[in-house]
Amino acid sequence: MDVLQIRNKKISVIGAARSGIGVSKLLNHSGAHVFVSDTQNASKLEKSIADLRAEKIEFETGQHTERIFDCSLIVLSPGVPSDTPVVLEAKKRGITIVSELEVASWFCKAPIVAITGSNGKTTTTTLVGRIFGDAKKKHVVAGNIGEAFSNFVLDVAEADVVVLEVSSFQLDCIDTFRPKVSAILNITRNHMDRYEDSMEKYAASKARIFENQLAGDTLIYNADDEWSRKEIKSAKCTMISFSTQRKLSEGAFVEDGILKTIIDNKRSDVIDVPLVSIQGEHNLQNAMAATLAAQLMGISPAHIRSTLKNFKGVEHRQEFVRELNGIKYVNDSKATTVEAVRRALGAFSDPIVLILGGKDKGNDYSQIFDTVKKKVRAIVAIGHSAEKIVSNFSDKVRVERVDTIGTEMPNNASMEKTIAVATSLAQRGDVVLLSPACTSFDWFTDFEERGRIFKSIVHKLDSQ
Repeated sequence: MDVLQIRNKKISVIGAARSGIGVSKLLNHSGAHVFVSDTQNASKLEKSIADLRAEKIEFETGQHTERIFDCSLIVLSPGVPSDTPVVLEAKKRGITIVSELEVASWFCKAPIVAITGSNGKTTTTTLVGRIFGDAKKKHVVAGNIGEAFSNFVLDVAEADVVVLEVSSFQLDCIDTFRPKVSAILNITRNHMDRYEDSMEKYAASKARIFENQLAGDTLIYNADDEWSRKEIKSAKCTMISFSTQRKLSEGAFVEDGILKTIIDNKRSDVIDVPLVSIQGEHNLQNAMAATLAAQLMGISPAHIRSTLKNFKGVEHRQEFVRELNGIKYVNDSKATTVEAVRRALGAFSDPIVLILGGKDKGNDYSQIFDTVKKKVRAIVAIGHSAEKIVSNFSDKVRVERVDTIGTEMPNNASMEKTIAVATSLAQRGDVVLLSPACTSFDWFTDFEERGRIFKSIVHKLDSQ
C-alpha cells in the first residue's frame, strides 16, 4: 500500500503486545484512525495501555467487540492464530488482513536482509547485525528478535540496512514484503499446532520470505536441508546456498578446514573453522548464512572474519550461567523446538539433566529418543506438556515431573522447584540444561522471561 493512502483510513490492530503497539504508533503517526483490540485483561497489559493512552489511540481489552470490524484493514499480531473466530469473521467480511511486518515494510527506504528458519534465526540475525556494526555500517536489527520493525522504520535512511528476524507467523500475512537479501536457514518440524500438523503448510509459510523477490534480489538457503531445497524451486530471484557437508561451485562451504565463499566467481577464504567463536555444526551453518548475507551487502571478508572470531552468541541460546558444586547450569530457553533441543544436546559431552516442557506445539519427540538415551541422565518435565513428556520418555530415562505451583505468571515458584529437582538429580560434572522444546506461554510471557528467571534463580543457589 502507498503510505499516503493510510491517512484517515480506519485500521484495526489485533493484539497489544510489542508488534501490535509498534504498528499502532506507526499508523497513528501516519494519520490513520487506529483501534486496538486484545482479549487479555487490562491487568496484563498495563504498559501497552499506557503507551496507547499516551498516543491517544482507542482500544479495548478482555474481548473483541463488533467495533473491530469497522475498518478497511486489520493488522494481525504474530501471536494471534489466523484461524481464531475474529480473524475468520474478518475474512468472511472481506476485510484485508496483513502483518506488522508487511505494514512496516511499506515505510522502509533501506534495503532489508530478512532471516527465517526453524532454528538459528536469532543467532544469525544477531550475528549479521554485529558484523555490520563492527564494519561501521549503519543498520537496525529488529523483527521477531524482540524489537518491532515498526519502531525503527521511520528512522532508517536509504544508505542504511535493516536486518530482520522473521517468523512464519509474520510471513503468513504479507502481501508485498520484499527483502533485498533473504535467508532460509532450515525448515524442521515446528508450530504444528498452528499449521494443522502439516509440514507442507509450515514450509510453504517459510517460503513466503522470497515470494516477492525478483532477479535483482538474492535468496540464501541451506543446501543440506531437505525442506529448504524443496521450497526454493519456486523462487524467481538469484539463489545462493551454504553447506557444511560438501564443496559448492557457488556459496559458502568448508575446504581444508577453512570457511570459504564463492560469489559471482570471486573466491574468498573467510576464516579457519576452529576460530569461529560459536561452536557446533549448526552454528557453523549460521555463520555461513551470516557471511553470505554480509558479503552480498558489501562487507569485506576481513571485517566478517574479525566478528566471527569474537561473537559470543546470544542470550538464552546455550548460554552458560554458572558452575556450582561441579554442576554447570546452561540457559537454552530459546530452544522452543525439538530440533533445537537435539542440537543443544549435541553440544555437550558431559551427562545432562534436561529441563523439558512448556506449551506444546505438536512436538514429535521421537527424533531425539536416541540422543536422550545416550546423553541424558534424567529429565525434569514441566508445564502443560509434562504429561506428554512423561509418556514419551519414562521408558528411556528417569523422568521427574514438576507441576505448576500457584496460578500467577511469571511462575517463579515453579521454576525454583524445577531447578531444585534438577540439581538433586545431577552429579558433579553434569550439565543442568534448560532446553524446553516448547513455548513458555503456560508459565511465562515469553522465552526471554523464562530464561531470565532461570538465570536469576540459579545465581541465587547456595554452594555446599
